[in-house]
Amino acid sequence: MTKTLKIGKSVELYALNYLQEAGLSCIEQNWSCRFGEIDLIMLERDTVVFVEVRYRKNIHFGGALDSIDQYKRDKLIKTAEYFFNKHPQWLEHPCRFDVITAHPSSTQELTLELNWIQDAFET
Repeated sequence: MTKTLKIGKSVELYALNYLQEAGLSCIEQNWSCRFGEIDLIMLERDTVVFVEVRYRKNIHFGGALDSIDQYKRDKLIKTAEYFFNKHPQWLEHPCRFDVITAHPSSTQELTLELNWIQDAFET
C-alpha cells in the first residue's frame, strides 16, 4: 500500500469515527461498483448519507471541496443509484450527499481539522 493510500484510509477512518460520534451509523465503507466508489455510506436517523471524504495536505493549493467537480458529483450520484438498485431495502429512505474535508491542523501537530458539509450538492 502506498503512503498516499495509507493516509487516505486513515483520514476515512478518522471521518468515520467523527460521524459515529455525531450519532450516525455505518452502513458501508468503501462501497464500490463499476461506476465508482463511495467512501462512507451512513445512516442518520432515517436518511441514507453518502459521504465523500477529501484530504488536502496543504490548503493553499485549493481546498478539498474544490476537487469535487461536476464529473465527480455525477459519478457519486450514479454510484449511489446503483447502491439503491443493489440494496432495495434502502430505497424508501431519503438520501443526501455530504462531504468531509480534512487537512492538517495549523495549531496542533499530528491532528486533522475536519469540516463536515451536509447536503453538499443537489441531485
